[in-house]
Amino acid sequence: MRALLQRVTRASVTVGGERIAEIGPGLLILACAMQGDGDDLPAKLAGKIAKMRIFEDEAGKMNRSLLDTGGEALVVSQFTLAADTSRGNRPGFSTAAPPAEAERLYLALAEELRKLGPEVQTGRFGADMKVELLNDGPVTIWLDL
Repeated sequence: MRALLQRVTRASVTVGGERIAEIGPGLLILACAMQGDGDDLPAKLAGKIAKMRIFEDEAGKMNRSLLDTGGEALVVSQFTLAADTSRGNRPGFSTAAPPAEAERLYLALAEELRKLGPEVQTGRFGADMKVELLNDGPVTIWLDL
């Protein structure tokens, strides 16, 4: 699984003009299931995300995690993280997991994060989503398990 973490002051997802998810300070997590990803990966990725020390402490150093800060998480499925741009100008997405498997793993990631404590909201799998965020820092971290 791949994830792009963005530390945010706020983030939201709108589908068809309706806001379906919204968080305050925390993480926007763009997630992509890859072909061959095992059922163990959502829990491993959730643990890594929840404990990633990318929030500032009292001294201004990135030394606190989502769990430490009590921040929220917004998990959005994004198959384009599987883009292969090595040839030509049109990305290929053949390494992304098939839709049914990808949805299952994406929802499992959100559930595993919930089990660790943060308030977790999600986008809508397969929908044309409008994602709005206020990136804090900006801090953006790529995870590839």
